[in-house]
Formats: sequence, structure tokens, C-alpha cells
Amino acid sequence: MAADTLFHRITDYVHRADPYPLYAELREAGVVRQDDGSYLVGTYHEIEALLHDPRISSDRRKRTVPDEAATAEEGLPPAFIGLDDPEHHRLRSLAMRSFGPPHTPDRIAGMHDGITRIVKDLISDFAGKERIDVVDDFAYPLPVTVICRLLGVPLEDEPRFRQWSDAIVAGIDPTPGEDPEERPRAAAEARKTMGLYLGELADKRRAHPSDDMLSAFAADSPDGQLTPLEIMTTSVLLLIAGHETTVNLITNGILTLLRHPDQLARLRGEPALMPRAVEELLRYEPPVQMLPQRTPLADIEVAGVTIPKGAPLILMLASGNRDPRRFHDPDRFDPTRDDNQHLGFGSGIHSCFGAPLARLEAQIALNELIQHLDDPRLVEDPPPYRRSPVLRGPRHLLVDYRRAAARGGR
Repeated sequence: MAADTLFHRITDYVHRADPYPLYAELREAGVVRQDDGSYLVGTYHEIEALLHDPRISSDRRKRTVPDEAATAEEGLPPAFIGLDDPEHHRLRSLAMRSFGPPHTPDRIAGMHDGITRIVKDLISDFAGKERIDVVDDFAYPLPVTVICRLLGVPLEDEPRFRQWSDAIVAGIDPTPGEDPEERPRAAAEARKTMGLYLGELADKRRAHPSDDMLSAFAADSPDGQLTPLEIMTTSVLLLIAGHETTVNLITNGILTLLRHPDQLARLRGEPALMPRAVEELLRYEPPVQMLPQRTPLADIEVAGVTIPKGAPLILMLASGNRDPRRFHDPDRFDPTRDDNQHLGFGSGIHSCFGAPLARLEAQIALNELIQHLDDPRLVEDPPPYRRSPVLRGPRHLLVDYRRAAARGGR
């Protein structure tokens, strides 16, 4: 792809801290074809329509030039996020049976107290500090701990998941000058090892079930059953996708609030507003910036442009979230915004599987952290960002503060 194409500029690391002017350029240009034959869509109503269009595939193997890297994920078959109906519906339905309504409606709500304890434990480790890295000290360890507890990973094995997650994150965020294949190889090995571990653990839960998701995945059901290989791919997907997006949601949230001290003060005094604030953060600074893996199954017309069957289709969610034709004053952060049907979790049949858990984690984490940090100050703005243009968020977020002993030592 030519170095001056819009997608190249959007994905260029130099624009990672602020890609929004480029998204505005994309919206003005409409549907934009790139030199490699891919098409970018950045307007809200068009993205939403495409996310609900059965002619749009999430399976990269359906492209005219197949994405060989997606034909198999390091020896594992594709997870349901990369499949189309009816197979997508079968696997997602079986996974949701163990995750939320109607079969287990209280699973996520029932995690509130446990997540709060994990958050408070992480904050207690700040004792004696006047500077923290929100990523390494808080936002990164929280989701992996929560998901390990959700799946039923024994406490003594949680550090292994952090090591595997480190390798997978490094594969997503390569360092310039390194062997471009080395980190992906390590990430592939970590995914494979994690999958084998979870498969073995599910086998144990089948014989001796407990109240966790791996036990539920392994259980017989009149609706059908996940195969051992499907349990592995679904569990790895839950851990990787749920972890990475939640890290960015929490970190982008703290960064945004520190840039808007009036709103931080308001939320500190009115914690009941935090659920609405999290929805606004999902619109304003979404953890997933784009969906690069869509493909038309037939020639389609979008905003007067014909996109041919099999062409790579890239849906720029973060651009749609700032579309002035959908949101009033879209570049303003407003935690009380009404009519906030953002694209932060996608939409349609592939809407984020873990959205209820991500929302709950972010609400608890942000509420507790802003109550703890007294007079917080960014050490560096903009902070250093991760390399990934898809999962966009700070790699580090250093904050100086005074412990908020006056607010009850929270």
C-alpha cells in the first residue's frame, strides 16, 4: 500500500495519539478505496448498516485473495468471532449459555463484589507511592485476574496467564527494528499453550464440575455441546479479547478524565453517573478503533460506491463514533450524553460478546481509582501509545498523585 494512502496515514504510529483529524478526513471523503483494493468506511450510519448486513462476512477466508494468516490460528480453528452464520450462531449461542441471559442471567452481576475486591487489592498495592503507571499497576492486571476467576483457573496458575498474555500483547505491539516474525511466533506459541492448558482444565471440570465457565462449557446440554477444540478456541478468545479491550477502556478512561478535571470532579462527587460516563468513553475513546476483517459476499453499494465481492472492507468504528451527522458536538466529552448508541462494542450479530463484563469492570475500576487518587496529574501528555492501530491505548500512563486519605482511605 502506498505510503500516502489514508489508511497508511491512519495506521502510521506518528498519528496514534490523535487519529481523529484523519477520521474527519475519511468521513468527508466518503467510502475510500485504497491502493491495495481495500475500502474504508468511516460514517456512522453506513457502518451500522454494514454491521447488520448479512452480505458482509467476518471470515477473512472469503476474500478474493484469502488472508492466509487467518485460515488457521496457530493450529487452532478460527474462533466464532471470525466465522459467519450458521456456525457463528451455534458457537456463540453455546458460549453465551454459560455467560449471560437467558441461561445464566446473574453470572456477570454476581461478579460485582469479587471484582471490587480485586480492584481494592490492586489499589492497596499503591501504598507509599506517589506515582503509578495506570497500565502496569492497575488496568493490565485487573482483566486477566477477573477472566481467570471467571473461567475457573486455579489461583496458583494465574501468573502463567499473565506470562502468556504478555507474549500475546507483544505480538500485537511489535517494536521497530526487531525481527517482524519473532514476536508473532512467540504470541502463536503462547496462544497454543494457553489453549492446551484450558482444554486440559476443561477435561478436569467435566469430571469434577464447579461454578465456573469452563465447567459450563464442558457440560452436556440439550442445546448441543462445544467440542474440546471449540472450548479451547472460545476460552482463548474470551481471555485475549476481553483482556485487551478492557485494559484500553480503563486506561483511555483515566486519561480522558485527567484531561477533563471538571468531569472527574463531578464523577468523584456523583459516582452513580459512572455507567453513563463509561458509555461516553466507549464512544469518545473506544478501545477498538476499527474492524479490519470484513468482506462482502456480493457486490454492494455503500454511499454511492460499489464495493466488489471479496474485497477487504475496513469499518472505522472510532470515526463513526465522532460522526456529526449522528452525534451532537461529537468531539466533546460529555458523561451525561443522551441517545448514546455508540459503536464501541460494534453492533449486529458480532457485537462484543464480553460487553457486560467490560462495562462492569470499567465502572468499578474507574469509580474506585478516581476516589483514591487525590490531585492526580499526568506525567506526560500525550503518553506513549501502543503500536497497534486497532487496539488503541496508552502503553504506559504515569500519574502523580497524593493518597486520598481524607475520603476514608479508599
